[in-house]
Amino acid sequence: MLMTMDLSREYTAILENAYDVSYEKIENEIGSIEFSMPLYDTKNDMIQALQYVELTDNENEYIGLYRIMPSTVQKDKSNYSIKYTAMHVLGTLLDSVLFGYFEITNKKTVDAINFILNQQKTKHWVLKNCEFERYFSYAWENENGLADALFSIPKAFDEDYIWQWNTQVYPFELSLVKPPTEPVCRIQEGYNMEGFEIESDPNNLVNRVYPLGAGEGINQLNIKSVNGGKEYVEDADSIKKYGLIEYVWVDQRFTIAQALKDNALNMLKKWSIPKVSWAVSAADLIKLTDTPLEIDKLRVGTVVMINTNEYGSFNLRIKKESKKDVFGAPQSIDLELGNLKDDINTTMSDLGRKQQINETYSQGATNILNYSYQDNCESAYPAEIEFYLDDDVFHVNTVELTFKTKRYRGYTKAVKGGGAKTITSEAGGQSTQTSSAGGASRQTSSAGGASVRSTTSGGGGVSTSGAGGGSYQGGSTNSGGGSVKSSSAGGNHDHLMFNVRPGPTPPASKAIYAAGGGGTLYAEGAGGTFRTASSSGNHSHTVDIPSHSHGFGVNIPSHTHNVSIPSHSHQVSIPNHTHTVQIPSHTHTVKIPSHKHNVVLPEHTHPLEWGIFQASDSASRVDIIVDGTTLPKHETNQDRLNIVNYLRKTSSGKIQRGNHTIKIKPNKLARIEAQVTCRVFIQSQLGGQF
Repeated sequence: MLMTMDLSREYTAILENAYDVSYEKIENEIGSIEFSMPLYDTKNDMIQALQYVELTDNENEYIGLYRIMPSTVQKDKSNYSIKYTAMHVLGTLLDSVLFGYFEITNKKTVDAINFILNQQKTKHWVLKNCEFERYFSYAWENENGLADALFSIPKAFDEDYIWQWNTQVYPFELSLVKPPTEPVCRIQEGYNMEGFEIESDPNNLVNRVYPLGAGEGINQLNIKSVNGGKEYVEDADSIKKYGLIEYVWVDQRFTIAQALKDNALNMLKKWSIPKVSWAVSAADLIKLTDTPLEIDKLRVGTVVMINTNEYGSFNLRIKKESKKDVFGAPQSIDLELGNLKDDINTTMSDLGRKQQINETYSQGATNILNYSYQDNCESAYPAEIEFYLDDDVFHVNTVELTFKTKRYRGYTKAVKGGGAKTITSEAGGQSTQTSSAGGASRQTSSAGGASVRSTTSGGGGVSTSGAGGGSYQGGSTNSGGGSVKSSSAGGNHDHLMFNVRPGPTPPASKAIYAAGGGGTLYAEGAGGTFRTASSSGNHSHTVDIPSHSHGFGVNIPSHTHNVSIPSHSHQVSIPNHTHTVQIPSHTHTVKIPSHKHNVVLPEHTHPLEWGIFQASDSASRVDIIVDGTTLPKHETNQDRLNIVNYLRKTSSGKIQRGNHTIKIKPNKLARIEAQVTCRVFIQSQLGGQF
């Protein structure tokens, strides 16, 4: 039965008039069906492009679900029909693309499959079962359809695999399983074998293989180290029989040279002989009997035992199953059989766009480049981190900056002193220093008195010699007194000898006497002698007075005085007293003339005092400048800051290869500890294997 469905998978029509219904199932590829409808059948309106048709045969065996693709209208005098082609719904994986570059590294097979299925814009397919657990790296770029990428995943396996699907549920279920290795059905000449064709094709024969494993370019694994320095393995018998045919075999899953060599030798056993393929026409007996046997069920992916009269018996896997008329001749089935292992044809050939499968798979050489930086910096001298992207870098996946802003750090605490030396400047002077507001103060010293005692022994005398004497002029006896002056030799000094008091005029002949210290002067007579009597000083003066009248004169001739001072002592007692000194307000002006001081220091050194010093605080803000562009927002500590968008680009938008610079500029003294981590995809073609 052939039935149409809309995009919601709701049945819309039964195509009971469909004829020439055929199908093709190919192992690990997208199958298809073809059918025809009468030109004027009204149900042609229900058969819309990209909508679904479901095929079930007359025995109710589910063949599959397909999408309407191209259609061809045929009209002539013998044929009025429309021919339709429909592709298996696995083709819905072609609706979404992988735009750009995608890479996964060291992921399990399950993760790789789910990564691709998660790129669907409409979630038609989910993974049900995966019997493989391998770790590979894959890279895809601008894939036109997810099926290409999906089918490339198990191409790296060293064993057979089969994709299986279930389209009777939704979302549709996909499984990657290990195929059976034991036969479950049979094709026997004279029983269900209607005919066969054996094709021997030497075009794919290979007898020398250059195996390469994991890596890229010059870094790719080869077998020289375990194969006597030779990069290849070969089959000498095949070379002798067929001639030398070489092939470079790449299998990125191998990381050990010996394992790579062993596998190449196994492959060489099959590849060194011409490929033989079988095309068998058989009878699908389960469509002809009421009690079918499982051993007669010939389906794609199963192992079948072939029994022939001329070639004997051997096991092959059914690679392709097809029927030309599902409803008109359900028992006729065509099979293509191949080796149980993948043959070289699968490896070397490209499959057509009809299957939409990329035969090759991409395995990336992902590298992580790490650049570290630790140093002190400040605003005038920011931290500068330089890193280099080589021309071998095929893709730059990520560039991330991680850094911490810490306190400034020094490694010497101080310079030890070099001795108390003084250095002065030259050409000072020409300055005036004035101190003001002095004075206006009183300083009083207070003491409790003191006594001074001086003792002179043996006495002493003082002699004076005088010359020229002296004279005295006295007035009349009635005058108001006078004084006697004596001039001493060399001294011009006076001696007060007596006071003359006014009184009666004494007789001229009488002497005048003076009684007492400086007492009364009496005259003994005219022209007589004056005498003085006094206890003061223990001495006397005799003065001759010539005859005179009303007045008198005293003439003192040159003479000396002898003074005898007996031994004695002097005791002076100073009572308690104070001294008061008053200093008025005043200023002092000092003028220093222009001058210079020359000080010479001898040659010497100052040793450092070692130790680690940290500033008391750190920067509160930093600026990050990537290839001249300042980042708009960030913290003083960052983890994995993505700076890809700020790196210098080419005109095509790719990150430029060569030097790149990151500056971290703090607002004060700080220490920056940073790392730049780059994930890149490298295709190395330089150097050697050292």
